[in-house]
Amino acid sequence: MPLVTRVTDLIGRTPLFELAATSTGTRLLLKLEQFNPTGAAKIRMAREMVLDAERRGLLASGGHIIESTSGNTGLGLAVVAAERGYRFTAVVDHHACKDKLRAMRAMGAELVYVADDGDDNLATSAREDLAEAMAAERPDAYFTEQHNNDANAVGYYAVAEELLEDVERVDILLSSVGTGGSLFGTATRLRQLGRPAHVIGVEPVGSIAFGGEGGPYWQSGTGTPPGATIGTAVDYSQLDEGVKVTDVAAFATARAVAAELGLMIGGSAGGSVHAALTRLEEFPAGSTVVTIVCDGGEKYLDTVFDDAWMAERDLLDPAAETEVRQLLHRYTPASRRTELVEAR
Repeated sequence: MPLVTRVTDLIGRTPLFELAATSTGTRLLLKLEQFNPTGAAKIRMAREMVLDAERRGLLASGGHIIESTSGNTGLGLAVVAAERGYRFTAVVDHHACKDKLRAMRAMGAELVYVADDGDDNLATSAREDLAEAMAAERPDAYFTEQHNNDANAVGYYAVAEELLEDVERVDILLSSVGTGGSLFGTATRLRQLGRPAHVIGVEPVGSIAFGGEGGPYWQSGTGTPPGATIGTAVDYSQLDEGVKVTDVAAFATARAVAAELGLMIGGSAGGSVHAALTRLEEFPAGSTVVTIVCDGGEKYLDTVFDDAWMAERDLLDPAAETEVRQLLHRYTPASRRTELVEAR
């Protein structure tokens, strides 16, 4: 890595981690986006949305960026705003991880809440309505509107390029869908490069992007809750399959991966990994399956990795964690299995 002068120069070239492999040569690789600044993938699209707004004359020098965020987009925008001299207001709710909110404030962001203290329900629709109204009232403001911003997906084109530098092909791209930018932006660029993948989107049970009954869920930064509008960044033309994972399964997977491998992944990534692990032997032999891990688990120490918080919400399920750990043992890659034998 050369000497850099901006935090955003550190974006990208995140590592691939082989989590699992079958006896038929199918392997599950994790694109570990927590190695980006802010510890999340969304700084990629935050930078691209701001640069795109500048190119189109929508942000003037000293302007004001406004966005509705559950955390990671806000963290990315806070970095870009600080670097480029913009004011940034994040419209948030108490469902967001507290450490993300603290970090945004530390980087100079103004936080505007749409819910009272103690109300930790997801309020995506209310956040977006308020962000839009605030931007309309301020002549120097720009609402990045991540769910309906074409630059969102473009920000992830580099993910596809990085993947093809590291592996010959991506047969199956399986990842969580929040705004849709990371999955569909990566899939779009793979197709543009002549290396299309089979695309599987994952959302929480209770999310409405792939149909079905809506309801509450605890997976943060992913899915579309009832009452919220599905944004244009969810590109159904690229979607081959849409699957749903419960909060219990998603969080059990994140906890099991941490306990077995010392790898901390976020709750939504847990949902994607669970979907991949439980279907790994159904995929064609020799397939390369890639999941984009959008952030690490360190931000969820007071939620997903806190037994009391989990138990209070009936999310703690040791049996589900054991099932995931058994899958991890069954699909231990050969190189790691050899290392374990030698260590013993």
